[in-house]
Amino acid sequence: MDAEEIAEKLNSEIRRGALVLGVLGQLRNEHYGYSLRKALGDHGLAVEEGTLYPLVRRLEKQGLLTSEWREEDKRRKRFYRLSENGEMVYRQLMSDWDRLNESIARITG
Repeated sequence: MDAEEIAEKLNSEIRRGALVLGVLGQLRNEHYGYSLRKALGDHGLAVEEGTLYPLVRRLEKQGLLTSEWREEDKRRKRFYRLSENGEMVYRQLMSDWDRLNESIARITG
């Protein structure tokens, strides 16, 4: 395995954790699947449907999200939002993320 392949694999690992934070952060405001995907992409965190939807379902199963089906524009859509527990977990993860970023900046700076 060459350096480029290794870097790509490691970058994928970093991105996976960051994606959870991005999704939780965006879901402080209600979104349905497509609007969530678009909002993430608009902020520079492009994600494929095949990655996003299983992640959202897992976060809901863990109790971090709530969802409800509603009709909008004559279509049924499932809307997601952080649960109370999701808010607490998000704040903790962001605090940990900030400390980690500060440490990495000190190490690499």
